[in-house]
Amino acid sequence: MKDNIFLIEMGKKIKAARKAKNISYPKFSKLTGVDMSNLWFIENGRRNVHILTLKSIADVLEIEIKEFI
Repeated sequence: MKDNIFLIEMGKKIKAARKAKNISYPKFSKLTGVDMSNLWFIENGRRNVHILTLKSIADVLEIEIKEFI
């Protein structure tokens, strides 16, 4: 799978999980410690994610990291 396609698919999964938990961007940003612009880029597959950032996102969403892959 090409890198950009992988990032897009991962971003979609993160966005769907966030929306399913009804978490707004500002709240998500506060809970994860990641600024809103970075979250937008991640959810839209436009930014590669540091593993610790992905762990923080997964922890807030109560999902294992492997669910995003």
